[in-house]
Amino acid sequence: GLVIDGRTLNVIFQGGLEEKFLALTKHCRSVLCCRSTPLQKSMVVKLVRRQLKVMTLSIGDGANDVSMIQAADVGIGISGQEGMQAVMASDFAISRFKHLKKLLLVHGHWCYARLAKMVIYFFYKNVSYVNLLFWYQFFCGFSGSTMIDYWQMIFFNLFFTSMPPLLFGVLNKDVSAKTLLGLPELYKNGQ
Repeated sequence: GLVIDGRTLNVIFQGGLEEKFLALTKHCRSVLCCRSTPLQKSMVVKLVRRQLKVMTLSIGDGANDVSMIQAADVGIGISGQEGMQAVMASDFAISRFKHLKKLLLVHGHWCYARLAKMVIYFFYKNVSYVNLLFWYQFFCGFSGSTMIDYWQMIFFNLFFTSMPPLLFGVLNKDVSAKTLLGLPELYKNGQ
């Protein structure tokens, strides 16, 4: 890890040392910016995103972290004593820093798996519906008549578009939370 303060960041950005700073950050798993301005924090995130072309995650708990959270791909706000500005600007909110591990490893894995399966579900649902209409047009001689009444169309979309994602989102947990916390490398299998 790399811990860097605001004065050092000021020297880096004003002295044109961004490339050397990035070369150093490539060897680190995390970079912590302390005692720095909100602008410096967001500049670090933008620099890393632009030059290294990697996903960035920013975590903050106060109003001074809002620009950094918004500059990152994923922003996490921690609700605390400094107010709710970081939470309001973030993608995800947690009450304590200790919940970050469960958010990333458990809920991140479950969300990734659910989204991957639901994309396939919606693709095949639409293919089957369009295929049905396509073959009906051969049957009716391409007259443009409707195969399904309007209320049946509404019921089809209500039933097959809203109910399965809700049930799937609530009930599908391919691996238990305890296993995911014990084996963090399972997160990479989905990718």
